[in-house]
Amino acid sequence: MPARRTVRTALAAAAVALLSATAAACGDAGGLRGAGATPTAVSPAKLWPDLRPASSPAYPYSVATREVVKGITVPGGDIHKVDPVDVVEAEIKAHPDDYGSKGAYHATVDRLRDCRAGGDKARCPLLPPYYRDLTGDGRDDMTLGFRLYPTNQTAVRVYTVEKNRLVQVLADNDAILGVELAGRSLIERSPADISGYEYRTTWVWDPGQRAMVFSRDEYLNTGAGRHAKTSSPTPSATPSTTPSASPSAGASASAR
Repeated sequence: MPARRTVRTALAAAAVALLSATAAACGDAGGLRGAGATPTAVSPAKLWPDLRPASSPAYPYSVATREVVKGITVPGGDIHKVDPVDVVEAEIKAHPDDYGSKGAYHATVDRLRDCRAGGDKARCPLLPPYYRDLTGDGRDDMTLGFRLYPTNQTAVRVYTVEKNRLVQVLADNDAILGVELAGRSLIERSPADISGYEYRTTWVWDPGQRAMVFSRDEYLNTGAGRHAKTSSPTPSATPSTTPSASPSAGASASAR
């Protein structure tokens, strides 16, 4: 996502400036001190009221992805019956520029064969799928992740079912520290340029666009140069339509 990278670069520069200012202000040995009288609240000051408003975006930025997955049917509308390997193979077929011999993710194709029976599971790029209702229609949707070799990126995808058709409603590639489901939101955690910080990107369902849309990109301090640990959804023996996420049967969760 080039546009999101641009925003992140600006955030990183601002963080560096903030860290420098904070370091310059720290000269005492600590301890409690009175903050003085509470300042009077002041309403926001509108700057440059005569500035001509921009009529178009500064750069193109796609906040949503929606695509019917060709060649995949959903028996009885039950997304649990869809084979995740078939879904990734369908994406590879639909996007030869990305996965062909000269594509950025060409090594993913060979490794995906190891996801089938008899293959070397240690080489399989596909992570365990998780199921949760993210669209609010009362039925489980499927969240998939798979490594994009030879890069260090991970593909994050969300699929829903419409009239027995599989529809991709989120597609994002990034360097991933972790992915979390919070309610009906999906949160991606990615490494930042400064030690002790990380990016957190939140995607939520938009009924108007019928897709998961980018809603927030945060640049957060995780403390002491270490990335904060977060709890992972507990694996379940059988998929469930309860609010808690559950991976497919027999799959073990993988951080990367």
